[in-house]
Amino acid sequence: MIMNTPMPTLLAALVTLVLAGPGQSTTDRTAAVTAEIERIVGLSGAEVSVIYQPLGPGARPGIALRPDVVYHAASTMKVPVMIELFRRIDAGTLKLDDTIVVSNVFHSIVDGSEYTLSASVDSDGEVYKAIGSPMSYRALCEAMITVSSNLATNVLIEKLGAAKIQATVMALGAGGMKVLRGVEDQKAFDKGMSNETTARGLSTLLEAIYAGKAASKASTGEMQAILKRQKFNDGIPAGVPKDVAVGHKTGTITKIHHDAAIVYAAKPYVLVVMTRGMTDEAKIGRAHV
Repeated sequence: MIMNTPMPTLLAALVTLVLAGPGQSTTDRTAAVTAEIERIVGLSGAEVSVIYQPLGPGARPGIALRPDVVYHAASTMKVPVMIELFRRIDAGTLKLDDTIVVSNVFHSIVDGSEYTLSASVDSDGEVYKAIGSPMSYRALCEAMITVSSNLATNVLIEKLGAAKIQATVMALGAGGMKVLRGVEDQKAFDKGMSNETTARGLSTLLEAIYAGKAASKASTGEMQAILKRQKFNDGIPAGVPKDVAVGHKTGTITKIHHDAAIVYAAKPYVLVVMTRGMTDEAKIGRAHV
């Protein structure tokens, strides 16, 4: 079961079954699920970080296992890009239906040299069809999150600026997330200059989106709706009942498999599962460098 089921699915199912079940006190249930998570992680042979955080007024502390271990962020770094976009919309400097010409020429943070992305290795070929033509910020954001389009991500980062995205991350108290550059900057990757995150950093951002603190109430509502339209649902959503809505973002590269979600159960919660070293995980997101 460990080798054939994505770790986020297993842990989401565990949280659902144990914490939502009758009988034990909340404290006892939390202790039980923590012990079981540790057991599953031990069997996997992988490095795993987990945060389960109940949401809403009066929510108690949940579970935090190795919450500050740093991982390659993979596509989870697209969450702060989305947040920054909506904050610009709130500020009135952009509108969702404004357009930008799609380019496939970007510059390495190492030496400024140009690089391009390949449609054959991206998760979404549709944005490539718009190269040289205008595309709305709304459509780019939708592609970035729901099908994890790397090209849409880089177009947005080029417009918004990685440094400004990171400043917003810091302002929201999510310093574990580090947005350094666009996607597929191979020269930077080879030098170890990659986007990084911790489970705590991702959880903080999702909690801020849920609470309406990441941007305006209208904008955070839009962000939650986009996250709910995620197309890669073999991770956390597969571990919760089908009638429970999940808004989430996956991230996958070689031996890295993450999923970070807002789970809209009767008692909503954030669940973040980050793994490193599992070679047989089912793919739950778009790989990139």
